[in-house]
Amino acid sequence: MSLTLKHLRYFIAAAETGQISHAAMEMNISQSAVTAGIQGLEATLGARLLARRAQGVSVTPQGARFLLRAKAIIAAVEEATRSPLGEDSEVTGQLRLGLTYTVAGYFMARHYAAFRRIYPGITLELSEQPRSAIENALVGGGLDMALMLTSNLANVGDLASETLFRSRRRLWLPSEHRLLAAPEIPLADVAREPYVMLTVDEAGHTAGRYWEHYRLTPKVVFATSSVEAVRSMVAAGMGVTILSDMVYRPWSLEGQRIEQRQTVEAIPSMDVGLTWPNARPLSAPAQVFRTFLSAALGAGS
Repeated sequence: MSLTLKHLRYFIAAAETGQISHAAMEMNISQSAVTAGIQGLEATLGARLLARRAQGVSVTPQGARFLLRAKAIIAAVEEATRSPLGEDSEVTGQLRLGLTYTVAGYFMARHYAAFRRIYPGITLELSEQPRSAIENALVGGGLDMALMLTSNLANVGDLASETLFRSRRRLWLPSEHRLLAAPEIPLADVAREPYVMLTVDEAGHTAGRYWEHYRLTPKVVFATSSVEAVRSMVAAGMGVTILSDMVYRPWSLEGQRIEQRQTVEAIPSMDVGLTWPNARPLSAPAQVFRTFLSAALGAGS
């Protein structure tokens, strides 16, 4: 496994918080992803960086030395992004950017401030809209570009797209749910459980496709457009659900635990990326934004 900035950030977060769960919350990913990343980092370096204990984790002597180096690497990367090279930092203009709900709430915020700091001459005009409205606005000229779920893109003839990352969909369960003890969880077992269905950003339609593919039907007890409602209901034991890692948090607003597991059957990922009209060349601000996001996600991948 190659060493990446993402794994360095996982290690730093775990080392500083002393808890894999806290690091996962800080990084907005699952605990298993943090654990796998740190284990891969340890395998690459050939050294044990963290000692696992019942109360959490602590850095080993090797880990303490590497922590200083990891922080220096991250600091150097952040300094480089604050002082970009090249003429694109002088680009000015406006970018009318469409956002779908999930992208606006769980992705865009952390990149907006960095982009505005690096490119003060570019004004971002953000607009949250449903996928179909965004596609129409892109074709009609009302938007220059969109940051959306490219896995839901319908008008592939008139619109070009670039997927930036793929977020894995997994099963969410309340703590102490009986399926947590199973060595593997087939979708047929999930179909027997009460199911809380998310509907925002066509999530219900997307889920319907893979359920239909496996010729199964979930026992939907409640459908909602609120991710937080789904989180609270699953944590309280009202049902289970399948959602992407991008919106996963290990705790509900009420402080109840939510666990994740992978199903036996493959479930399509939720893909996030950029979309723009084929008929018009990208403006200079749009080209800069595309390059910025590619670099930002490449540095974190």
